[in-house]
Amino acid sequence: MSEATPRPFRILGIQQVAIGGESLARLRALWVDLLGLEVTGQWSSVRENVIEEICATGAGAFKVEVDLMQPLDPAARPAVHTTPLNHFGLWVDDLPAAVAWLTERGVRFAPGGIRGGAAGHDICFIHPKGSEQFPIGGEGVLIELVQAPAEVIAACSALEPDPAQ
Repeated sequence: MSEATPRPFRILGIQQVAIGGESLARLRALWVDLLGLEVTGQWSSVRENVIEEICATGAGAFKVEVDLMQPLDPAARPAVHTTPLNHFGLWVDDLPAAVAWLTERGVRFAPGGIRGGAAGHDICFIHPKGSEQFPIGGEGVLIELVQAPAEVIAACSALEPDPAQ
């Protein structure tokens, strides 16, 4: 496949920012109590060594999550608290197409493939580091690709200029 092949997906915007720390209570004191974000859910995963509170700012298709993350076991991996800005998520209009297209171009994805995420959307992660087989990574940043729901795709499409004009 040549580089001139059109990208079969669009990045629509920021879906989330994930902040890691040793204490969910201390994170909540700033983000919820002082800055006023709304807690919309909680999620925990032994496999991913995390308990998180899902917070939000904005509304509708333009709502952005701020996920506050604390490790279940500070000595275990992944260590969600050792990089305070743990990862950020991007809305994608066609996640399977994005993964296939990016993989063909040497992007390294983290283990786990496409799966359900904490907020109920399908997700996958671009690995922070490239490898010999897949040389393109996030250059130290973990990047989550999140399948956008229909209402986000429609709202973002409505903002795009009409190519006929």
